[in-house]
Amino acid sequence: MRRPAFLLTVFAAFAMALVPVLADAKPGGNSSSGSRGSRTYSAPPPTQTAPNSARPMERTATQPSAPQQAGTPARPGMPPQAQPQRSFMGALAGGLLMGGLIGMMFGGGLFGGAGGFVALLGMLLQVALIGGLIWLAFRIFRRRQPAPAMAGPSGYARQMEPAPVGGSAAGGAYAAPAARDVQLTPQDYQAFEQSLIAVNGAWSQRDLKGLREHATPEMVGYFAQDYRDLDARGWRNETRDVRLESGDLSEAWHEEGLDYATLAMRFSLLDATFEQASGKVVEGSTTERQTSTELWTFVRSGPQERWLLSAIQQTS
Repeated sequence: MRRPAFLLTVFAAFAMALVPVLADAKPGGNSSSGSRGSRTYSAPPPTQTAPNSARPMERTATQPSAPQQAGTPARPGMPPQAQPQRSFMGALAGGLLMGGLIGMMFGGGLFGGAGGFVALLGMLLQVALIGGLIWLAFRIFRRRQPAPAMAGPSGYARQMEPAPVGGSAAGGAYAAPAARDVQLTPQDYQAFEQSLIAVNGAWSQRDLKGLREHATPEMVGYFAQDYRDLDARGWRNETRDVRLESGDLSEAWHEEGLDYATLAMRFSLLDATFEQASGKVVEGSTTERQTSTELWTFVRSGPQERWLLSAIQQTS
């Protein structure tokens, strides 16, 4: 009887793990998603609206890369300069030498007296000459290669450069160019509030085209995945009557030709998840307002361009 009970317990736990957390099914769900340039893995500074720290990114297209320590062997994906320079020649010489020795052993040359000894010396001389020519060609080829490029936080390749004083901006993930502050205008803050309302409106209408007008392709991809997760369970989510209660700036900066701004926003809304077949509310309410505090990051390519939502972070 103990074994069936144990199996039932494990099955129940597994089934519970598959059931999604329905609370906060609004855009972004209850997770932190998106990218914040070189600061993706750095917590935004706390604000009066969001005094608690933001949760780390759980879904992001920005991948960190650990810096190479001096004196440690290189790993796959590191720049060519970090690879050991003798490994190629050592493997080549070793392979030729081993092949020659095996051939001489099976051909009777290695133990064939003086003739075998002279043949061995000739073979070693040939290995040395061939290895020297290959080594010379390899060095010339390496010198003609351009300086290695490193993918920047915005996906554009840039030449590697020293990290700014005090370490890189991404907590040591990679060397990032020094960022300068961005001055925001009242029109920018109005655009952020309008984006909050527009994103929720497009989300409720399942309008991916509308979401693309207000969010980056990365965020639209996460919204589409959230739709699929809801569809798999026969549900849909709607947010209505979104109101910004308070908000303030956490940080705004410029890097890689892009402007970034992270805003702490506390807003209230009607958030309800329905069963598609029956229209029954399975989570939330259509009459009782809920209040949420989130950090939204926006990005634009220039002062005259539209701000796009690039990340949503939950507070801890």
